[in-house]
Amino acid sequence: MKYYIRMGASPRIVEIEVEGGRVIVNGEPHEAHLAPVPGTQLYHLLLGGQSWTVAAQALTGPGDGGGARWALGAVGERVEVEAVDERARAIQALTSHREVKHGGGVVRAPMPGLVVRLEVQEGQRVAAGAPLIVVEAMKMENELRAPRAGRVAKIHVKRGAAVERGAVLVTLSDTTEPER
Repeated sequence: MKYYIRMGASPRIVEIEVEGGRVIVNGEPHEAHLAPVPGTQLYHLLLGGQSWTVAAQALTGPGDGGGARWALGAVGERVEVEAVDERARAIQALTSHREVKHGGGVVRAPMPGLVVRLEVQEGQRVAAGAPLIVVEAMKMENELRAPRAGRVAKIHVKRGAAVERGAVLVTLSDTTEPER
């Protein structure tokens, strides 16, 4: 099965094909084994002879491309990825229709944590993928980004606040009104 992966706000797509104990990443084969660590959100990944522990959490709702969204953490780094399988990608290509999203939206905490930084202020315009807020969870800093362009209408939390999964952090509004 082939998957098409977008990492963060990057426009670059990585093609991954899974064949048993082998994965082919953009045409380059690698031996791979992935096993869950029981009772946790962690996975042990053996890739090309290197061992990694990866935290994986499903994020709510599909991304702009219509695929499944995940937050992955390894070696103190966190990245959000969107994965679309070859069937869904073929359907997208046939319909050549992608939903146009406007600037409104709510950014929620993907997991319980502590707000360590606010990267924006109310009233500020932001581009899609711009950093909004940083939440520390599981000893990792998770930078939450704007799902689309907009204006920061409301920041619902303060630095140092403890938040639960699903808590509203930032509300974006449309930027369709003219600048003054």
